[in-house]
Amino acid sequence: MSWWYAPAMVLAAYLMGSVAFGILVSPLFRLADPRSYGSHNPGATNVLRSGNKAAAVLTLLGDAFKGWLAVYLAQHFASAGGWGEATIAAAALAVFVGHLWPIFFRFQGGKGVATALGVLLGINVWLAVAVLVTFIIMMVFFRWVSFASIIAAVFAAFYHFLLFGVEPMSLVVIIMSALLVYRHRANIERLLAGKEPKLGQGKK
Repeated sequence: MSWWYAPAMVLAAYLMGSVAFGILVSPLFRLADPRSYGSHNPGATNVLRSGNKAAAVLTLLGDAFKGWLAVYLAQHFASAGGWGEATIAAAALAVFVGHLWPIFFRFQGGKGVATALGVLLGINVWLAVAVLVTFIIMMVFFRWVSFASIIAAVFAAFYHFLLFGVEPMSLVVIIMSALLVYRHRANIERLLAGKEPKLGQGKK
């Protein structure tokens, strides 16, 4: 296989990640740009603040799908071309980074929760299920989306280690977890100050 296949796959993954479904879906429902209200984030949680659940669900599914698709394609072509696990890991990280800093939207992206879940689903179904169950449990007890996302992100790296030990993808999961926590730094400040809105409440 040609030498440029691997970097091309990583670049394609980044460009897929740069497609922000919250920004694309909102006009279909005649909604304002999600970057203009709430947390100014194009993710599903902020789109939900518009009151349109269908738009939020489509945003969630779209952002998760692109994460899964990037990993799936990387795995398929790596198997055909013998690129190795490192290239698959790089593509997985690239689609996530693309969502956080999308080239199509002036590098102003979302926090990456849905895309990270899609990436984990591409890596292993049970890994994604474990993280999703952790998120749901935290949501049921605390009703803070941000808090549930942070806890699930931290546990993602732990679950991956339990399932697969140390491998190239382990570093990707750790980096994604760290970036997810970093992107929620404002939420962490509000949680500590007791000002973080719970699900169903408007952002203060």
